[in-house]
Amino acid sequence: MIQRAERLDTSWAYDTKDLPEDRELRLLDNAQFIYELALAQLELQTLGARFELTNGLREFKLLEIEDEEILRRRLAYFKFVKGKYTDYFQIIQNNRTRSVNQYLTHWIYPYKGKFHPQMIRALLNIIGLEQGDTVLDPFIGSGTTAVEAQLLGINCIGIDVSPLCVLQSKVKTESLDMLPQIMGVKEEITDTLRPLFSLRGETLDDLINHMPEERTRNFYKMVKLVAISDYARRKRDFSRAFLKNLELMISSVSDYKEVSNSLKLRLGSVDMKTGDSRALPLANESIDGIVTSPPYSIALDYVSNDAHALTELGHNISEIREEFIGVRGKGQTRVDLYNEDMRISLQEMFRVLKPEKYAVIVIGNATYLGQELKTVEFTIDYAEKIGFKLVKNVDKIIFGLYNIMRKENILIFRKGG
Repeated sequence: MIQRAERLDTSWAYDTKDLPEDRELRLLDNAQFIYELALAQLELQTLGARFELTNGLREFKLLEIEDEEILRRRLAYFKFVKGKYTDYFQIIQNNRTRSVNQYLTHWIYPYKGKFHPQMIRALLNIIGLEQGDTVLDPFIGSGTTAVEAQLLGINCIGIDVSPLCVLQSKVKTESLDMLPQIMGVKEEITDTLRPLFSLRGETLDDLINHMPEERTRNFYKMVKLVAISDYARRKRDFSRAFLKNLELMISSVSDYKEVSNSLKLRLGSVDMKTGDSRALPLANESIDGIVTSPPYSIALDYVSNDAHALTELGHNISEIREEFIGVRGKGQTRVDLYNEDMRISLQEMFRVLKPEKYAVIVIGNATYLGQELKTVEFTIDYAEKIGFKLVKNVDKIIFGLYNIMRKENILIFRKGG
């Protein structure tokens, strides 16, 4: 395993003009950072390739390869392998947004602090997960791990204390099989948003709540939540936002289904649960791998940020705040509560992971009340204290607007036997 191993104009990321037969491996054009090159090399090593870098660190010469087809089907950071496009390059062509990382259903709902999907696909490869294995993300957030695992044929269990996170993760991964039902009620749904309502006089909520199938209900609930978000954050007209996002979401789910069929993907199963990372509803040593990012809730108040959506889902903001990690208490008490919650969460991850398997934790040092909290160091120290071994620490440094630097660490731990 390991031992072997948003820019507006994104047309550059999808260029299909250049496919030279004589170049064996080339990075995708959107791979621009040092950490991405590091992950790309770890991917190759884990998937059984020996190589050397050429042409300004963007092209690779294959020296030895176990299975060329596996590379083409699984790699995240490469455009082509020996003159044939990778599955991933073909998957990202299906993008209804102007952000290169929001292809297929990834874009649905504007959740702060999202993973880069490409990075998650690479990490699933790097820790050696194969079709039929099960990955856990105990902080599923916007569902990125679930979508990328599904595309690779890896089963995913996603857990989050936020019912909004669980809902959006379900919609992104469970709507593929519901397109006929979604389309079947579309006209009736859209009629309620036009000046003349349907003859029965039913409201939008009535129609959604009376749908017999949960996955169809969830889809239309999410369309409504995205429209509410557009109104709350950007003051867009609700009805127009609903109709626009409905079309986009249907198109994105259709794209997902079509690319799955055209590439003959065997999709992984997905199980999303509302739950607590401090008390995982899973048996001991039942999980093949973990990929997650704990919430930056000390610095980013997820409850306040999504209060409009949580309220729409029927939750009391004051009550639900008590269930979230990192938003309880003030000052040092808040930090102490966060650290204790993280200790328990790490213990639970260790408990459910199989021996000799890997847990990847993407985390950075948050700033609270003007001071940097040593969250990375705390995570490494405590994880190793309970039996994990840190086998790789990849600096994830990104330069953004105005040369502001954002740094996280990709920590790869192995559980001993």
